[in-house]
Amino acid sequence: MRYVVESILLVEDDRDIVRVVKTYLEREGYQVEVAFDGLSGLERALVSSPALIILDWMLPALDGLAFMKRLRKERTTPVIMLTARTEESDRILGLEFGADDYVTKPFSPRELVARVKAVLRRVEIAGLSRETFLRVGSLVIDSHKRTVTREGEELDLTTLEFDLLYTFAQYPGRVFRRDELLERVWGGDFMGVDRVVDVHVSNLRHKLEIDPSHPVLLLTVRGVGYKLVEDS
Repeated sequence: MRYVVESILLVEDDRDIVRVVKTYLEREGYQVEVAFDGLSGLERALVSSPALIILDWMLPALDGLAFMKRLRKERTTPVIMLTARTEESDRILGLEFGADDYVTKPFSPRELVARVKAVLRRVEIAGLSRETFLRVGSLVIDSHKRTVTREGEELDLTTLEFDLLYTFAQYPGRVFRRDELLERVWGGDFMGVDRVVDVHVSNLRHKLEIDPSHPVLLLTVRGVGYKLVEDS
């Protein structure tokens, strides 16, 4: 039984897809808001603060990537992107802009609902299982507020970037394989590829490192994976 009704914002201009997805989500007990263009969707996302956003890539007024760019300046709300683009480079681009998962069209409504549940479950478990504060060098991580500061300055991280950094910060110096990070951060039911880890590590480096091309905090261990080390 769902005691807290979670709100899902669906931003999609295809009314047939909206009708089907809304029906399936409401059957699972979710409250569904709908926007048919990117600008109105972004306004609702910032005002109503949904638990999760399902976002079409190709939208009138404001496309999905521009939506993500603006959203991530103010919110870490989990986002699942819907896209008819099947090239890996296109999907990676969506992840680089801060999407948490993607579903390619045409898709099964049941699969989309499963993805929604998986993303929300990862966010919930991550929040419940953490200590309040972690400190690694000059980084201070507050798991309750989901903030990261360095020398008093707050870093602007997405939901997955925060979860990834927290995983590293729990074990400074430990080398994590990509499959371990997928299991810990994305969950065992994630249906993506290892490349998603590389994308988010790269994004993290651009926010943590002075020179992301020569990292000193989040290091690659060639042939194995990644590790976070104490900074000076």
